[in-house]
Amino acid sequence: MSRIFELTVEAPPGDIISYHPMRLADALGIKDVNRLAVETNGTSKALVTIYPDDPLAQVILADPQMLLMDAKGRIYIGRYHNGRASLLRLYDPKSGSAQRLLLFGTTGAGKSTAGQIILAAMKRSGIAVLYADLKGGQSAPEAFGQKEHGGDGNVAWRVTTQEGTMAQLRTTWLTMMDRQDRYSRMGRSKFLIGRPDPLIYQIVDEANRLLERGAPYRDEATFYIKDIGRTGRSLGIGIGLFAQAGHLEEMGGSDTLRAMLKEGEVVLLRWTSSMMKQLVTDGLLPTGQVLAPIPKYAGEVDLISQFDEDDDLPGTQGTAYNVNGRYPSSKMRFWNIGSDMPTEGLDPEILELYGPGAPAEIEQDAWDLIGDAYGQRLDGMEAYRAVFPEPEEDEDGEGGGVKKKGSGGSAGTRAASPVPASAAKPRARTLRDRVQAVLDAHDEQLDALQVLELVNEDGGRTVQLGSVRNTLTTLKK
Repeated sequence: MSRIFELTVEAPPGDIISYHPMRLADALGIKDVNRLAVETNGTSKALVTIYPDDPLAQVILADPQMLLMDAKGRIYIGRYHNGRASLLRLYDPKSGSAQRLLLFGTTGAGKSTAGQIILAAMKRSGIAVLYADLKGGQSAPEAFGQKEHGGDGNVAWRVTTQEGTMAQLRTTWLTMMDRQDRYSRMGRSKFLIGRPDPLIYQIVDEANRLLERGAPYRDEATFYIKDIGRTGRSLGIGIGLFAQAGHLEEMGGSDTLRAMLKEGEVVLLRWTSSMMKQLVTDGLLPTGQVLAPIPKYAGEVDLISQFDEDDDLPGTQGTAYNVNGRYPSSKMRFWNIGSDMPTEGLDPEILELYGPGAPAEIEQDAWDLIGDAYGQRLDGMEAYRAVFPEPEEDEDGEGGGVKKKGSGGSAGTRAASPVPASAAKPRARTLRDRVQAVLDAHDEQLDALQVLELVNEDGGRTVQLGSVRNTLTTLKK
């Protein structure tokens, strides 16, 4: 008969319990470390549980409705070794704030599947998600849903390029600024879901590709992520980063994410040793608590002779530590989802997780401000240019003494354009000049479309609605 053993351990008064997971398993004669679970109270007590086999081998989601956010703003993402729910907070009703979310894992650790569970829970919970998949759309293709076949998508806006990601970050930031202005007029200091606006999350998958050293938009992306993470919480705008980073320097610099890691919702799948060393050094784990490494394979791993056949052991994909959860040093596992074998095209079982119907969207109050990139769900340089318009040029193609870098360059990083003194001309009219001239010539209130029409009638270069909206925002500030 298989039995579960539970041992209560207590250190002498004044001592803090510490342990080495692998040494403890070896001392107890346990070859499969996944059978061992240790919880401490951070001081002198610990609870050691020994299972007859891996309690997290199968974590089945009985009903997709279980993904729905509860009254405390938490989603049910999986369970712990003892069957208790592993919950991830997306909204704190007490403080009226969205959260910062970070999901780290090495290749093959189950990050894509974990991300799908979180995205599906967000859709079912009525959260408007701007999702950037920097793996070219491969991380979570089901997030786009059946939209390409005439159906509904599963997120408000999905992009797959760095330029599209920058457009999303700028859009999220502009929405945040619009809410800040409206809420201040309302006298509101906390966010209330649906009154009148939805909870919004900006998710960047494979964020290390955007934030690593040498990435073309690293500095600008870091600014937007930090500002959204710092300011967006009380405005109902959260930020989430899914990454394979092995070191915080790959995520915009070690100081960029430190506050987010300490105050946000952090989930660690299988990690690199350098990342774990940093997390411990930064004090992200409670005193005395140690995380046992998550092996690549489950089951008993023995030395195998070259003359013996290698056993096909099951993987540990989806096994993780919910660092800010109720049991930070206990392993949990995300729900086992999806078809048993790879499918041609979108996985129907994962699509079912998202549920029917259209996803929540950014409130229409902000649409005039955020422009065409969101309205038309653009991607690539088309989205980038709609949000970060090119400098105005004069008739000869020379514009104001500045020239933007190419598509691989960085928005907001501009180099001087050398203009010979002999060719010097009066400064060409910028779009800001043209918009200001229209506003000065009309006493009545104009909306963005009216301003666009009048600007395009002044004889200058034809411009787009998104460019006019961004200029109006700048003038307003």
